[in-house]
Amino acid sequence: MTNTLDERRNQLVDQIMSGRTLPPSVEHAMRTVARDQFLPGLDPARAYVDEAVSIKENPNGPLPLSLASVPSIVAMMLTQLGAQPGDRVLEIGAGTGYNAALLAEIVGPDGAVTTVDIDSDVALHARQALNGAGYERVTVIERDGLKGAQEHAPYNRMIATVGLWDIPGAWWDQLADGGRLVLPLRWRGQTRSVALTRRGDTLVSDGMELCGFVPVIGQDGERSAELLGGQARLHYDQDQPVDAALLEGVFGTPVSEVWADVRVGGEEPFDGMWLRTTVRDDTVCRLEVTAEAMDAGVRRPAIPVRTPALVVGGSLAYMILTRENADAQRPWRMGAAGYGPDGAEVANRLAAHIEAWASARTAVPALTIRPAAGLSEWEAEGHVISKAESVLVLDI
Repeated sequence: MTNTLDERRNQLVDQIMSGRTLPPSVEHAMRTVARDQFLPGLDPARAYVDEAVSIKENPNGPLPLSLASVPSIVAMMLTQLGAQPGDRVLEIGAGTGYNAALLAEIVGPDGAVTTVDIDSDVALHARQALNGAGYERVTVIERDGLKGAQEHAPYNRMIATVGLWDIPGAWWDQLADGGRLVLPLRWRGQTRSVALTRRGDTLVSDGMELCGFVPVIGQDGERSAELLGGQARLHYDQDQPVDAALLEGVFGTPVSEVWADVRVGGEEPFDGMWLRTTVRDDTVCRLEVTAEAMDAGVRRPAIPVRTPALVVGGSLAYMILTRENADAQRPWRMGAAGYGPDGAEVANRLAAHIEAWASARTAVPALTIRPAAGLSEWEAEGHVISKAESVLVLDI
């Protein structure tokens, strides 16, 4: 059985490396740490499938309280982090303890890894799993991760394995100048694993990757509004002037379809359009539409559970697709469906964003972040998004 699991672990790493290059330290850690030891009760073979595993369900919501992340996402974020032997690392979100074990392998005996989790059951599970796998040197703390772990600061690497809407002020006091922070950061309804380096009082990004994570407990910057009697839902940030009352009955108005001169292949990602649009437009939100709504006649969004939408007053527009030529390399044409009194105008606006993205599909915006406090003399160059404790500036 041990040899079989070793083979499965190496096959999983081989699979991950078929799609991306891993630093030798990350590859070694993933081939060394036995993920199955951190997932008791699960068929050990399933530990080496590239999928997330729920470890604690949430009785009050659809998302679990804690997940063992998809291994390829784990590898991607560790690559972004760039931890080195001897580094001091803080992890927010202990999960199963597996990621902390990988970090311990990477930083070695001269480094230090501290992992924090707000949930007592999750923290206990991580502690026991780490001990059982031989990683007693990892420090596990039961605490609100938004507070960090000042007693072991400063850290030259920090990583969050839970979704963040904002960067807590306490983290600024714990990340060393020149240190690196990787976190799943959420704005305008989409989440990116953002790699940031601290330069004085500014965090500067050098990479963003699409991801999805269970949200951290204690941040409440995103709002939602039910439309069409709950058959559709709009998600938006607290700084956006969305008035749900103005959108009541919006799907009862005629739809306006506007088609961009842009096409994509069946496996070609187009989330970059969503990201790019947030650099220029403050009306970007996330729309989810149920099968019941589509059965009732609502135009099918590009991805029903998570499609970018623009909301202006009592009108909205969202991304749609149509298949024009099944034999073409890029058979799907991108467009926008608009509803409301200004639906056609908003749809044209979204179509223009699609065409702007298509001119440079792989371009990644520059992101800088500063604490919200003391910004009166800062002249930001780019598009500003204000959050409770930090200010994001995007440019492209």
